[in-house]
Amino acid sequence: MDKTSVFLLFLFFLVATQAYALGGIVGGKTEVKNVKTNKEVQELGKYCVDQYNSKQKHVANGRKLLTFSQVVEAEKQVVSGIKYYLKISAATYGGGVPKNFDAVVVVKPWVDSKELLNFAPSTPAPTK
Repeated sequence: MDKTSVFLLFLFFLVATQAYALGGIVGGKTEVKNVKTNKEVQELGKYCVDQYNSKQKHVANGRKLLTFSQVVEAEKQVVSGIKYYLKISAATYGGGVPKNFDAVVVVKPWVDSKELLNFAPSTPAPTK
């Protein structure tokens, strides 16, 4: 093997190792394990509900505010940050029955930023 091939192989190994350390190969979704005990994921779920509630206070559409219960499922994807796909259990204020909501949030820890991209009621999974 010549020096260029060895260098390229080393560079590939280095990039692959860093991508794995960040939570997976760039672009691929991976399941977050132990979601219910994962403090970071649970805090992200609460952040998503808080952001949703904040937006609803400024919109006169009669939607009720939500109370965060827990994140029940999560996946993450390495992009220009880490994109989390969360299934969140939340209820309306006043003791409503908890329902599931799907949220997408991007976290860029190196600039201490979070951005909620989407928050909507979950749709039932298609039956097979």
